[in-house]
Amino acid sequence: MTPEQLSTTIVDGLSALVDEGALTLPDGVPTEVTVERPRQKGHGDYATNVALQLAKLSLIQGQGTNPRAFGELLAAKLRQADGIGAVEIAGPGFLNITVEAGAQGQLAADIVAAGASYGSSNAFAGEKINLEFVSANPTGPLHIGGVRWAAVGDALGRIFQMTGAEVSREYYFNDHGAQIDRFARSLLASAKGQPAPDDGYGGDYIHEIAAAVVAERPEVLSASDDAQEVFRAVGVDMMFAEIKKSLHDFGVDFDIYFHEDELHKSGAVQRAVDRLTELGNIYD
Repeated sequence: MTPEQLSTTIVDGLSALVDEGALTLPDGVPTEVTVERPRQKGHGDYATNVALQLAKLSLIQGQGTNPRAFGELLAAKLRQADGIGAVEIAGPGFLNITVEAGAQGQLAADIVAAGASYGSSNAFAGEKINLEFVSANPTGPLHIGGVRWAAVGDALGRIFQMTGAEVSREYYFNDHGAQIDRFARSLLASAKGQPAPDDGYGGDYIHEIAAAVVAERPEVLSASDDAQEVFRAVGVDMMFAEIKKSLHDFGVDFDIYFHEDELHKSGAVQRAVDRLTELGNIYD
């Protein structure tokens, strides 16, 4: 029995009491009831404060009531329900509920029986959802922080898919700007046997990528004008390939890899800046 199923059982118990005339709820029976794990193990499997919430708004056989009396009435009804082992009243009116061992194990049986379809629904059928996550800094290997968001984002995508949504996973690749310049300069310095720039990147991975760029483009060190650009283009691709491999090995793949650099090459960023400037001049 899950907390959701127990909540439904409690709502059914309240409805039965109202239908029998034993209880009056002027505001109607709630559609759901909060069920939580008690802080102390000896207080049962689940607990609810529904009696405290509803007692002052209810009548028992036409008379006002208190949370404990309300709780006793509801407890007696719940003890008759399938899967309920025991119900105790605690304090001013908390209900501590113990479910039968078989009811606890039923959830595992349901999961095994349903297989891969367990938990599926059509709650988001027809919806298109784009999830952008990880988007780790492309100037170094993927670290635990990026992997954490890979786990969260991919899990969320799977949940949406299981509820009927059409999901696309997007990785926004920050391959433009000052950090990429520092990365390229660091690779070039390593290839020349020089120390990393003061604002650059160090580490064995820089030396490995620099050596790989030279192996692929041996003429790069003799090119005085565009050497840094070669290290930028080739080195960033190699770094990103390593990041994608790490994610794939972790079990996470993306449908879309969007490159920030494309926004700049296409002129989209400049057009946006020009438009904002234009609007600013209009409203000045």
